[in-house]
Amino acid sequence: MPFDILLVSILRTLVEVAGFALLGQGALAVLAGKYREQNAFYRVLRIVTRPVVRAVRFITPRFVIDAHIPMLAFFLLLWLWIMLALVKRHLCGLHGLAC
Repeated sequence: MPFDILLVSILRTLVEVAGFALLGQGALAVLAGKYREQNAFYRVLRIVTRPVVRAVRFITPRFVIDAHIPMLAFFLLLWLWIMLALVKRHLCGLHGLAC
């Protein structure tokens, strides 16, 4: 496998992990309600998603409410995942591979 396709595949996998962690964190927040901070699994998911949420908080304007940042982070990850899929498809076509 060429290095560029491998790099895009690794990035796409990292985006998938972060996206699923945000989905799990959101689902657990709904299920646990106000007791979510006492849930150990919720805290683990919060640690996994913290770099993505902080990066999105850094690039968004200050008038965006902090409660909306995880949802915005998920949608940005979704679009990044789609874009990486298109890049991988293009690279596979350039190398003549059926990925």
